[in-house]
Amino acid sequence: MIKTERILHLKSCRGRKVRVVREHYLRERVPCYSSLCQGDCENDGKVLPGDLTHYVVPDVGVVVDYLEILEFRELQGIVFTQTACQAVQHSKGRRCVYSAAVWYHNHLAGMMDIVMITEDQDAIAEYSSLNSGVYVISIQDFLQEFWPRLQAAHELYSSISQALQEKESEGSQKEFAEHLAAEVLEAGIKSGRYIKGTLNISKHRPQNEASIMTDGLSNKDADMSRGVLVLGIKNRNRAVHGDVVVVELLPKSEWKGKVTALAGGQVDEKSGEENESKPMPTGRVVGIQQRNWRDYVVTFPPRDGTQSQSRNSQRILAVPWDRRIPKIRISTQQADALQDHRVVVRIDSWESTSLYPNGHSVRVLGRAGELETEVQTILIENCIHVPPFSDAQLREMPVNSPENPWRMDPAQVAERRDLRESHLVFSIDPRGCEDVDDTLSVRSLAGGELLELGVHIADVTHFVKEGSLTNLEARTRATTYYLADRRYDMLPAVLSGDLCSLLGGVDRYAMSVIWELDANTLNVKSMWYGRTVIRSSYQLHYELAQALLNGEQAEVPELAKLGPEEKDAKLAQLTQALEMLTHIARQLRAQRDRGGALELEGVEVRAQLDEERNITALVPRQPLEVHETVAECMIYANHWVARKIQETFPHQALLRRHPPPRQDFFRELVDSATAAGFTIDTGTNKALAESLDRAVDPQDPLVNRVLRMMATTAMSQALYFCTGLESQDQYYHYGLALDRYTHFTSPIRRYADIVVHRLLTAAIDVDRGVDPCKALVGYKELEETAYHINSRNVAAQHAQKLSTVLFQCLYFKERDPQTDPRCVADAVIYSIRDNGMLVFVPEYGVKGPVYVKDREGLVVAVGQDGSCEWQSGSVRQYPDHITTTSACGTATFRLFDHITVRISVHSSSCHPDSLKLEVISNKRHCSGEPQQPRSQGRSQLVQEVVRLAEEAYQQAQVVAARRPKLSREEREFSQSKTPNLYSLLEEVRELALMDLEMAAQM
Repeated sequence: MIKTERILHLKSCRGRKVRVVREHYLRERVPCYSSLCQGDCENDGKVLPGDLTHYVVPDVGVVVDYLEILEFRELQGIVFTQTACQAVQHSKGRRCVYSAAVWYHNHLAGMMDIVMITEDQDAIAEYSSLNSGVYVISIQDFLQEFWPRLQAAHELYSSISQALQEKESEGSQKEFAEHLAAEVLEAGIKSGRYIKGTLNISKHRPQNEASIMTDGLSNKDADMSRGVLVLGIKNRNRAVHGDVVVVELLPKSEWKGKVTALAGGQVDEKSGEENESKPMPTGRVVGIQQRNWRDYVVTFPPRDGTQSQSRNSQRILAVPWDRRIPKIRISTQQADALQDHRVVVRIDSWESTSLYPNGHSVRVLGRAGELETEVQTILIENCIHVPPFSDAQLREMPVNSPENPWRMDPAQVAERRDLRESHLVFSIDPRGCEDVDDTLSVRSLAGGELLELGVHIADVTHFVKEGSLTNLEARTRATTYYLADRRYDMLPAVLSGDLCSLLGGVDRYAMSVIWELDANTLNVKSMWYGRTVIRSSYQLHYELAQALLNGEQAEVPELAKLGPEEKDAKLAQLTQALEMLTHIARQLRAQRDRGGALELEGVEVRAQLDEERNITALVPRQPLEVHETVAECMIYANHWVARKIQETFPHQALLRRHPPPRQDFFRELVDSATAAGFTIDTGTNKALAESLDRAVDPQDPLVNRVLRMMATTAMSQALYFCTGLESQDQYYHYGLALDRYTHFTSPIRRYADIVVHRLLTAAIDVDRGVDPCKALVGYKELEETAYHINSRNVAAQHAQKLSTVLFQCLYFKERDPQTDPRCVADAVIYSIRDNGMLVFVPEYGVKGPVYVKDREGLVVAVGQDGSCEWQSGSVRQYPDHITTTSACGTATFRLFDHITVRISVHSSSCHPDSLKLEVISNKRHCSGEPQQPRSQGRSQLVQEVVRLAEEAYQQAQVVAARRPKLSREEREFSQSKTPNLYSLLEEVRELALMDLEMAAQM
């Protein structure tokens, strides 16, 4: 370091001149961070690409005035000097910046031109011709000459100019009330006059309904338990969805309820309560504490002659993709070229004199309706930014190539427990899975008195070090984003799909949890946590594992090249391990069931694509017992790791809690179940689980499935949290019925698991007597990480859901709903509204509204054969059914009735497409294909099957020790003479299916 002095001449408050001398230290070796550097710079992560035409060095004035432009992702190769960053605006500042530009040019041996941009015309005249290869130009010349694609920068200033002109022309005319001052809002919140919350605009009625959840006030005032209703755009007072707002309650006589009719249909205009829920607190926005403005995707509609136009630009009201966002006024010179395109915009301002906010365009995504455009729209709308991993990040990665294969470090192997020869390790994942996070092992010990269960997880933290660029990027992404046709990994492919993926037949580092369990009670006798070396023997997919469990003939790829005897022996060993694992999982599940664990139902649909990414089918996920087996083992591992890190670090552990749902969220579930003759007790998770187990209609298995779906919808969101900021009674996981829980088993795709792995490593160090203080983060930082991961998880779930809807629409968009039989399906009614009902289509996993009254006032009339048509008539709603009266008579649609619907696509040029469901018959649809009955989970039938299976398993364990090895023919044709668990299960299953089929015919 070089020590210098900086002398400042200042004036005191009395006008006296003061001379201040400050020590100033300069670095002797300044890294350039350029990939072109051939010197000895210590460039840890070169971030300046070498494939540009020039580097840019902005001076202090440009940095201060044009920072938003310089942050555009399209601008690369920008060098910010310390002088510019400190925004020292004096005569020496520009000279220092110019000197830095000259240094860069000379340091890189003239291989890269340097462009200094400034607003100082004197600086341009003085420096522009001093050095060849170092150019000094104005910001305007720079934008016009070097970056023509950043037309958005010009449009930003046009937008601001137009907004100022609009404000002047509109004068004092107010469209909205002025917001109250910040100090007034704070005082009002403290006194209880005002209420603070986040504005949530209804996606079904974005023009009329919005609400504000008032966390923490429900105990004080029962009226506030459902939040505060804000009706109409005027009462929102320029607040946008997601803004943190302050509201003032209206008088109780002006309180309203939410509209209960389906959006888009005919709503009764009468001033009665049949179209509204119970009145709730209603208010208006008086101030905004925090704006949630972000990047929005809009569509430029065709010009209709009403848009204003100036000499150089046109003012367009762009329509946001998200219906909850108001139209945004954009000034642009490219209005004609951008028609029917998706464009990313930002809001700049929203004055009280304007009905719409002003904004500027950032970049163009593409033409609306194209697949890639719509996928990028989904990502941007959920604030998901997943650029390719940078060169600097990839340089941190180990190399694994045919020329230079990766090998384990012998020192690492020596420090770990080696399980490669002692344990049969295998994985069970979806077909085609590349990022294999977890593997399992199971074996019998002590002559059958003990069972050893092992869960082995990819040791990602060995490769991703805390403080590295890869770790920073993983934390930013927080999760792997799964869409219908692709995924965006949290980690580079060399880790997620290779070195951290526990693929079959290769050596891998792992973090393991191993239990020794009592073979009868599954009580934990001992357990071990630690780093291991494993080699997975089998990489199974769910269908293959289930086939082996069922005793079916199945080809295991790893055994294909073996001889008959060796193949039979290894197949018997693998099957026995799977059976043992299933036995353990059933008992673990039974333990959680006794504690109140919930068996919920989700809708999972996979878009089946061909080689050209065309959609060939929509395939709902078929449940298999092996799904629950693997899940139960992972839950068990997560629970025990949560216990370990919380007990070792009571105030610095990252756990996951699931708060109990609000009771009013269960109202629709309780009402629907009551209509079907069932009683649902929502007092506790155990009471709810037992109620759902009893709510079984033997003639219609879908009833229980739909009720479980409704219970799932009522659930609150599970959240990560830091134990130092919550009391221990808040640790409970409602859905899993566990006192402590975390995520440990998927570090390839979840950053929370990486944090937990580091905590577990530190806990193991504590057990070894090593001080872990340096490895732990503070509880405040950990809470910030938890908050960030929670928000990214919500974004990932929402993006995945929107992606599924996108592909569902693409699937049906290519088909004629009037002629294609795939557009006609069976649906079950699960909720009644004023003008229609909500239905579930199990064949495609689709939920949506079906109207019985349209905008013109026509109603659905049902003929004698059950066919439906639109006629004049009336509608009447009841708690458990809805009726239509027309010239054809009275038609009734009851809860849990099966109807036939036609599926088509409602297309929109500005908003996302949506599915349209139309009733065409009040009878069940028969497609000609037999319906696959679904397991009802905790019903009496399954409980009996589990009981018989456990008894058979115990018998099989005893007999297995004495019986001879099965011949090839015995294994091939399943003709064993000894008792067989899965033959028994098959017999019970067939009997159960026969009962269901007979019941359906009654």
